[in-house]
Amino acid sequence: MIDTTIFEHKTAVYYTLGCKLNFAETSTIGKQLAQAGIAKAQKGQQADICVINTCSVTELADKKCRQAIRKMIKQHPDAIVLVTGCYAQLKPTEIASIEGVDMVLGSDQKMDVLSYINDFKKTNHIDKTDKGEVFVTKTNQIRAFTPSCSADDRTRHFLKVQDGCDYYCTYCTIPFARGRSRNGTISSLVAQAQEVAENGGKEIVLTGVNIGDFGKSTKESFFDLVKALDEVEGIERYRISSIEPNLLTDEIIEFVAKSKRFMPHFHIPLQSGNDEVLKLMRRKYDTALFAHKIEKIKELLPHAFIGVDVIVGVRGETDKFFANAQHFIASLPISQLHVFTYSERAGTKALEMDNPVDPQVKHQRSKALLDISEQKLQEFYLQNQGAVQKVLFESAKLGNTMVGFTENYVKVASHYNDALVNEIVDITIGELDTESMTMEAHFTITQNA
Repeated sequence: MIDTTIFEHKTAVYYTLGCKLNFAETSTIGKQLAQAGIAKAQKGQQADICVINTCSVTELADKKCRQAIRKMIKQHPDAIVLVTGCYAQLKPTEIASIEGVDMVLGSDQKMDVLSYINDFKKTNHIDKTDKGEVFVTKTNQIRAFTPSCSADDRTRHFLKVQDGCDYYCTYCTIPFARGRSRNGTISSLVAQAQEVAENGGKEIVLTGVNIGDFGKSTKESFFDLVKALDEVEGIERYRISSIEPNLLTDEIIEFVAKSKRFMPHFHIPLQSGNDEVLKLMRRKYDTALFAHKIEKIKELLPHAFIGVDVIVGVRGETDKFFANAQHFIASLPISQLHVFTYSERAGTKALEMDNPVDPQVKHQRSKALLDISEQKLQEFYLQNQGAVQKVLFESAKLGNTMVGFTENYVKVASHYNDALVNEIVDITIGELDTESMTMEAHFTITQNA
């Protein structure tokens, strides 16, 4: 039983690292605490509760998490400090040993933060030097799917539709951190989208660990979900976040091409442009299939934005394999690359492979692909110059500037006008600012100052 009286006049601060899914889940945790009377701490205010939602996709991510935890403890020395997320699931005792951490919650406990804080308060813990308590379910016992949808100050909402992964790629720890693939029901997710619409939200990004695998736990399909969400009145835009190329069916691409609400925007992990490396990674496709998906998108949606994830420097990636991958990637009509440097992760099959790549070589390969990405993004933006597009402006104010995104994810900038926040307006795309990588927004109709 939650005793809300012990939370009177209490404040909380939240720190999120990692993916959009983490941000959606932190937002849900924040709502739960707010409903119990715990206010969000104001900037500069010392909070009573700190919730840190961590990432563990690379060794660098782990390091950033440790730095964030120590920073929050220093800023809020008297707070109850609770750490959750992927890093917490994978290395709970490592986190618990950090002085000032009170509780470590695994993936299955993440959405029950309020109960753990309630129990902690009841037992009158006051000694901040004790080792933190660990509450972590074994990965193979993680079963729950907890709905999450971020709102906060964002114009876009991130709707969690799926969690976990059954793929076990050789380089990846996410299946160990989040458990097996599972999802919400289509009816429950449609209800969440309707709630977003009722609250004035106009754009939803569908998020998850492996969203194309949607339906494992409910005997439904991702395509059925897409079709159902497309019928929700009030939501004007959906975007599909990262989806595996083997799960992005031609059927889905064809539907997006004629959809009322799904935007011409895809994010597809490639990870390597070399078939031998893809086999080492245990990916479930080859470059021929990937190229077909890009060709299909461009055939039906010539102006679609296509973002692509790539990893450089995995064990076994020879100079020849990388050169082959680089050539393949350069040949694709994509819009942008998200380049990740391979990081050794404990417990992964990749550690059993031979031929590790020198760190300096990893750096050179990363730079080579980032150069390709920069060129492709500029080319894509310039292809859209002069086009009339609909833009949804966001609330963030950067000096005297506000930004928004077109349907095909071109980032545009304009003088700040509060009346335009969360509004979709017609603009003509102007000049490219290469420093900020934004295009000028020229209004077709003069906006109110």
